[in-house]
Amino acid sequence: MDQEIRKKLIERLGPVHAHQRIGIEEEATPRVFGGGLNFFHPENWYSLHSALRYILKLSGTYWWGRYNARNIQVRNNDLPIKNLPASFEGFTLLHLSDIHADMDPLATRALAEKIETLEYDICVITGDLRAQTCGPIDAAMREMRRVSSVLHQPVYGVLGNHDSICMLPDLEQMGIQMLLNESLRIERGGASIHLAGIDDAHYFRVDNIEKASREIPQDAPSLLLSHTPEIYRQAAHAGFDAMLCGHTHGGQICLPGGHPLTLDASCPKYMGSGSWHHHTMVGYTSVGAGTSIVEVRINCPPEVTLHRLRNRS
Repeated sequence: MDQEIRKKLIERLGPVHAHQRIGIEEEATPRVFGGGLNFFHPENWYSLHSALRYILKLSGTYWWGRYNARNIQVRNNDLPIKNLPASFEGFTLLHLSDIHADMDPLATRALAEKIETLEYDICVITGDLRAQTCGPIDAAMREMRRVSSVLHQPVYGVLGNHDSICMLPDLEQMGIQMLLNESLRIERGGASIHLAGIDDAHYFRVDNIEKASREIPQDAPSLLLSHTPEIYRQAAHAGFDAMLCGHTHGGQICLPGGHPLTLDASCPKYMGSGSWHHHTMVGYTSVGAGTSIVEVRINCPPEVTLHRLRNRS
């Protein structure tokens, strides 16, 4: 890593967070077994990717699955928020997740075309912008420029387990403000809500909810961006009203009816996709706009989501 980038990351994140993130990324090979919240990390087992692609081709489902992966759906969801100011009623967030932008450039182009005409107040991105979990970032950043060019500002994001901390300068040059255990105020009509984001909790385990929520007053309306739903307990007990996340892909390859074969996440199955709640916190797990491991989707179409804030009395 370039020493100037390393220095800037330490200044931005603090020495502990920066050294943890950089150190894990610089390990020779991402782990297939051990580390992270899960013991098994199929995204790091690259020979499995080729084998799965071969099996799908033999079964005759590969090309159908590739077509499905480019057929992006727009979902609509209401987010009930306690004590939501009247000026934020109907405030709309475009939620993108798990773009894996360099996995299939044609799918990324379809994503850009889909979101170009949507109307929303802010955009949030919950991680996994790259296909691989290590190596060069150039292809992913090139495809992300295609996506960012059609997004309305402001745009906020967090990193996922596929993402490198080296992406930070490029993403912020694109106008995507990254929240790495940080928060900010969003103001409208003389009132405000708080948006926080944490760094990846699934593999790198460099999330810090305490740091992310430090500047948020108690009882203030607050939303958390996390790549994975796996920290739902910590988020709920920290007092967040809502959490938006992704990571699971909804299973990506599912049985009829959308029943996932696997979610690759240590959380209840009902949190694997769509709306859910834990105690007083509402959550939404996006099935993602892209694909991982193999560029197909079966019985689980890709999505982007429009969340509309509603007051919860």
